[in-house]
Amino acid sequence: MSTGKVKFFNERKGFGFILDDESQQDVFVHVSGLVDKIREDDQVSFDLTEDNRGKKAINVRRD
Repeated sequence: MSTGKVKFFNERKGFGFILDDESQQDVFVHVSGLVDKIREDDQVSFDLTEDNRGKKAINVRRD
């Protein structure tokens, strides 16, 4: 399980980005991958998956 900080999340559009603590890269997150509600600057843990667009966070939980 990875950890990071929510860099941006738009509730209206249902997506955002998490800054991964380990890689220091942005990871896309969609509302469908959330376990808990998130906001900017929240510390989170998540699983990584990859699709045709790149890396994506799933099972995102607020820490």
